[in-house]
Amino acid sequence: MKEINNNLHNACEEKFEVGAIGNFVKNLFKTKNPDEMIENASKGGLEKTLGAFDLIILGVGAIIGSGIFTVVGIAAAGSPESAGAGPALVVSMVLASLACVFSAMCYSEFASMIPAAGSAYLYTYATMGEFLAWIVGWVLMLEYLVGYIAVVNAWTGYLIQFLKGFPFLPSFITNPPIWLINDYGSALNTLSKQGIDASNVIPSIAGIPLCFNLPAIIITLFMAAILIKGIKESTNMAGIMVIIKLAVIALFVFTGAFYVKPENWVPFAPNGFEGIFMGAFIIFFAYIGFDAIATAAEETKNPQKNLPIGIIGSLAVCTIVYVLVGLVLTGMVPIAQIDTHAPIAHAMRVAGQDWVAGLISLGALTGLTSVLLVLMLAGTRILFAMSRDNYLPSLLKSVHKKYKTPHIITIMTALICILGTLFLNISTAAELCNFGTFTSFIIVCIAVLILRKTDPNRKRPFKVPFSPIFPLLGVFCCGGLMIYSMQFLTTSRVLFPLWLALGILIYLSYGYKKQRKSENNEK
Repeated sequence: MKEINNNLHNACEEKFEVGAIGNFVKNLFKTKNPDEMIENASKGGLEKTLGAFDLIILGVGAIIGSGIFTVVGIAAAGSPESAGAGPALVVSMVLASLACVFSAMCYSEFASMIPAAGSAYLYTYATMGEFLAWIVGWVLMLEYLVGYIAVVNAWTGYLIQFLKGFPFLPSFITNPPIWLINDYGSALNTLSKQGIDASNVIPSIAGIPLCFNLPAIIITLFMAAILIKGIKESTNMAGIMVIIKLAVIALFVFTGAFYVKPENWVPFAPNGFEGIFMGAFIIFFAYIGFDAIATAAEETKNPQKNLPIGIIGSLAVCTIVYVLVGLVLTGMVPIAQIDTHAPIAHAMRVAGQDWVAGLISLGALTGLTSVLLVLMLAGTRILFAMSRDNYLPSLLKSVHKKYKTPHIITIMTALICILGTLFLNISTAAELCNFGTFTSFIIVCIAVLILRKTDPNRKRPFKVPFSPIFPLLGVFCCGGLMIYSMQFLTTSRVLFPLWLALGILIYLSYGYKKQRKSENNEK
C-alpha cells in the first residue's frame, strides 16, 4: 500500500510539473487582442492633439539631426573601416531610404490598426506574445534612451563649438574644463592623445574621478520639463527647431550651389558598388527616428489616416533634403578634402563663407535639440505602455492631472539619461542604439505577416502593398545590415546581448509574476 501511495504521489507531482511548465510556456506566448489595446488606450487619459503635419514635424525633427551634419561626410569620404561612396552618395541615400520604406510601411499598417502608445512593443504583443513583446519593449528602450545619450553627447560638442564663435565670452565658457563636458572615458581618451596625465586635470573625491557632462544634464532636464508641460507644446517647440534647421540647410544648398564644380563629381563612384553599399550602410543611421512617430499614436487625431501620412511623409521630406545636401557637398569639395566631423560647415569655410559656416553650426545645434526631444518622447511612451500592461510598477502609468502627460515616467527617463551620460561615450551609445533599431524593424516586419494570417479580417486603413514581398525585403535589408556591422564592432557587440539578458532576468523575476497577479485579481 505504501508503494502504491508513493507511486500516486510521484505521478501527481509529475503531472503538476508538466502542467506548471505548460502554463508557463502558454503564458510566455499569450497574445493580447488589438481591440483590448485600443480600449485601454481610450482610457489612458492622454490628450489627442496631433495632426498629420505635427507628426511629419516630429519625424523630420527626429531624422534630420546628427546624420545630416556629420554622418553624411563619413558616408561620402569613407573611414578606416569602410570605403566612401564619393559623389555616388546620392545613390546610397536613395538605397538607405528604400530600406527604411519597407519597415515604415509595416509600421504604418500597425499604427493605423492599433492607434495606441507602444509602437513595436504593442505590435509584437498582438502577434507573438507577451515574452517577445517585453523583449521588443526592452530593446526599444535601448534604442531611444541610449540613442538619446549618444545625441546629447554630440549636442554638448556642438554647443562648445558654437560658443567659441563669440570671442567676447569668458574663457571658462568657450573653453570649459574637460571634466565638465565629458564622461570619464572620453575625457581620459582625449587627454591621453594629448599626452596629458588625467590625474593632473580631472579632480577626484576619495579617489573617484569627478567627471560629468554638465551641458547634457542641463538640456536633459529642460527637455523633460517641456515634455511634462504637454506634447502639443513639445511639437510646437520641435516645429520651430525643424524650421530653423531646414532654413539653415536651405542656405547651404542655395549658397553652396554657386561654388559647385562639376569636375568634383568625376569619378562619380570612385569605390564602385562597395563604396555605394557602405555609404548606404552608414547613412542608414541618419534615417533612424521615423518609428518614433508610432509611439505618439495615442495622442494623434484621426490616427488611421494621419499616422501613415506622418511616417511616410517624414521619410520623403528627409530623403529630398539629404539628396540635395549630398549633391552640393560633393560638388563643392573634392572627396579627399571632405571633413568627416563637420562636413557642411567645413565646405562653407573652404568656399570662404565663414558667416554661413557659423549659421550652419547653429542649425546643427538646433537640429540635435529637436532629436533629443523626440527620442525622450518616444522612450517615455514605450515605458508608459509597458507599465499599463503591468510589467512595470503601476506608479509609472500615472498621468499628470493638469497637463495630461506621463510625468513620473518622464522624470525617471531624464534621470536614466543623465546617469547614462556618465558612462557611455558617443560611439558605443550610437552602436547600441542601432542594434535596437534593427531588431525592432525586423520584428515589426515579421509581425505584419503574422497578423495577416491570424487576423485576416481585421480592418486595415493602410495595408503594406505587395505583401509578403515588402515585409520580407524589410527583414532582409535590416538583418543584413545588422549582421554585416557586427564584424567591425567590439564593445557594443558584447553589451547588446548583456542588455537582452538583463531584460529577460527582469521579466522572469518581476514582470511575469506581476502580470499573473494582475490576471488573478481581474478574475
